[in-house]
Formats: sequence, C-alpha cells, structure tokens
Amino acid sequence: MALAKTKLLSAALLPLLLAGCTTDYAARDAGFVNTSLKSSQATGKQTVWIQNQQQAAEARARVKALMAKKTIDVETAVQVALLNNRGLQAAYADLGDSAADAWQTQLSVFPTFSVGLSGIGTPGLEAYRVIEGAIAANILALATYDRNIKLADTRFRQAQLNAALVTISLAAETRRAWINAVAAWENVAYLNQAKAAADAASELAKKIGEAGSMPKADQAREHVFYAELTGETAKARLAAKLAKEELVRLMGLSGSDVEFQIPNRLPNLPRALIRRDDIEAEAIGKRMDLQVARLELQATAQSYKLENATRIVTDIELVGTWEKEREREEDGRIVSDISRTGSLEFTIPIFDSGQARLRKGELAYMRAANQLAELAVNVRSEARSAYVSYRSNYDIARHYRNNVLPLRNTIEEQSLLTYNGMITSTFELIADTREKIDSTILAVNAKRDFWLAEANLAPVVYGGSAGSGSAAAETEVASAEAAPAGGH
Repeated sequence: MALAKTKLLSAALLPLLLAGCTTDYAARDAGFVNTSLKSSQATGKQTVWIQNQQQAAEARARVKALMAKKTIDVETAVQVALLNNRGLQAAYADLGDSAADAWQTQLSVFPTFSVGLSGIGTPGLEAYRVIEGAIAANILALATYDRNIKLADTRFRQAQLNAALVTISLAAETRRAWINAVAAWENVAYLNQAKAAADAASELAKKIGEAGSMPKADQAREHVFYAELTGETAKARLAAKLAKEELVRLMGLSGSDVEFQIPNRLPNLPRALIRRDDIEAEAIGKRMDLQVARLELQATAQSYKLENATRIVTDIELVGTWEKEREREEDGRIVSDISRTGSLEFTIPIFDSGQARLRKGELAYMRAANQLAELAVNVRSEARSAYVSYRSNYDIARHYRNNVLPLRNTIEEQSLLTYNGMITSTFELIADTREKIDSTILAVNAKRDFWLAEANLAPVVYGGSAGSGSAAAETEVASAEAAPAGGH
C-alpha cells in the first residue's frame, strides 16, 4: 500500500481571518510614506528608501546634480546626506523587518489542509480505496489573533516613528557638521592673519635686537608669541580638516565627490529671532520619541492582556478529520461511506498557573509607564533649554558684532593714526591688531554657537539627536594654507 500526503493552505477562511486588516504589510515600502512625511515636517527635505538598482541610480543622479554646485550650502549638504547615507538605508531595513513581522502575524492562523490516498491497485478496480483528509487549526492562535495583530501593528507604528527619528537625527548632525566646518575655516583664516602680524613683530624685534635697541627678554616675548601662534594655527588647520571629514562621512561621499567646497564664512545673524514661546507644548505634541514611548506603553499593555488570556493553556490545536472510503460490491456498484470525526489537542503546563508571567507583565508595564513619565519631563526641560540657548547665543553673538568688534576697529584705527604721527610704536600697533583678531575669532565662535543652537531646535521639537549647542573650536575645512574667496 502506498501513501502520499500533500499539505495545502486553505483559502476558504482567508476573508474571515483578514477582515478588518487594512494595512498592506506585504508592500515593499510598507510604512515608508508615513515615515517620509513625518521626517519632512522636521527637515523640509526628501528622503528615499533604496531597494533596487533603478532607485539607486535615480538617487545617485540626484546626488550628482546637487554636488555639481560650485559651493555646497547647508541645505544641499543635508539633502545629499538624506539621499546618500548608507546608515540611513540600514535603518529603513528595520522598518521592513517590522512590516514582515506584522505580515507573518497575519498569516499565523491559517489552517492546514491535508489529503491522504491509499489503495491496493487491484486490476479492474480504482487506483485508490480510501481518501483521508484533515483540517487542523490552532485554537489559541485563533482566539488571540486580534490581540496579536494589534500588538504587531503597534510595533510597526513604532518602527515608522523610529525610522523618522533616525532621519531627523542625520539631518541635524549634518547641519551641525556643516556649521562647524564653515566656522573652522573662518577661524583658520583669522588665525593666519594673526600669524602674519606676529611674524612681522618677530622679524622687527630681531632687527631691533641686532641693533642693540631691544633687550633679549622683549625679543623673546615676540618670538615666543609667533611660535605659539604657529602651533595654534596648525591645530586649527588639523581640526578644520577633521571637521570636513565628518561632514563627508555624514553625506556618504567618497572618491572624487569629497572635493567639494564650502563657504568661507558663516551666514550673518538674522535680523530677528523666531518666537517659540510655546515650544514646550509644541515638543509635547510633536516629539516622536515621546510617541514611541506611548506606543511602548500601549504594546506592553497589549502584551500583558495577552499573557493574562494565555496564562493557563499554552497551546490548543483543533483537528477536524474526514474520511471517504470506496469499495466494490458484488453487483458492480460503488458504495461511498463517509465518516467525520473531530478531536481537540491541548497542552496544560503542569504546576504553572501563569502568575510568574503575569507578574513580569505588570513590572514591564510599570517600567514603561515610568519611562514615559520621565521622558515627558525631560522633553519639556530640553525644549526650554534649547530655546534659552537659542536666544542667549543670539544675544551674545550680536553683542560681539555690535559692541566688541566696533570698539576693536576704533582702537586699531586710532593706533594707526598715532603710529603715523610717530606717537605709537610699531609693537603697540601690532599688539592692537593681534587683539582685534582675537576678538574677531571670539565673535566667529559666538556666531557659530548661535547657528548650532538654531540647528538644535528641530530635533528638540520633533525628536532625534540634539547637540550641546556649542562646539569647541574644532571644526571643518579642506585646506587652510590660504583663504581664497571661493571657499573650501
């Protein structure tokens, strides 16, 4: 007797099982439209999820067109990063994983349909004698299907928000890297000016010393200042190159693409600040990490309810079987005899009332609830801090621009007049010029800190990584040997 079995998915129950499920988890870009919309609200830029060669070629063509500009501004840098950064594409793959998990949950309750044939193969008789079949379905999966699909959908919505957060974080990091880069180049340019003034003073001191009109101690002071300033300029140049590389990495560039230029100086301060008096409420309403935490609490509650529903019985399977038997009678007629049976198989964990799992569920829920409360407090504080930093750094940068630098210009102009009148010595004139350059560098750093604080507003309101608001003097540039008008 030969026996063969073939297992088929039963399509008869498909409409019933999928009733009420409107999300197309099977789509290749499932959830990405929502992710893109949310991230564009914060960044004002487009992003793509590259999943085939055509999409990769289109994205590359857009990057090439953007990089064809003579000088890359901050908006271009951010857009290139969102199109070209491979780490961002890896994060979008996590969104695909979540959609696949939800899709698998949809398919988890399909019954199994099996057919078996057996016969003797007697000449003149049918090839089979008995047809046996069975339909098996997991009752526990059926009973918990709604809860399982809701939980999977909650995780899917979390994945969409997390993908948007990664996008916003990349945009903010790229913006900060560009600001640091331009500020670094501006600093190097002013340090080069100070170095030239120190070099002139050192040479003059050497000549006066050779004539016997300047003590060696005074000569040494001028020489050491020039030597120290040379070291500081070299450090600034190194920091500028490293800052440029940070920007290159975030933009996902390599090869000849890294030979782009940036502006020579940061944009001027805006005429007025953006009023964000309601930034706390705005952050509470828009912060995506807060929404993720809320969904985590919801998912934990859903898991807890699931544990409560299944704490006693861990697995139940309902098996319905049918059998059709054919046999030949003496008069040549075929008589069919059909019998139907059903059985219920289930497993009960011995000595396990499910209380341990319920306790873990309670603790997980309380943990998620407290984490959500803590995050809500932190979000409000971060929003206030970001806006205070934004306003204060603006006032500081404006103070240097409106008060310090004009006074330094006045001092330098007056020193030049008295020098021409042979009242001020050469060294006093050079000293005033050096001090003006020092004040100019402080003004550049203050302006940089303002633009960094401005760049942190979007992550604070929408979520994502927020910087400290003020960077060290380490920033970007391609080369600092000279200061051409085109930028680096």
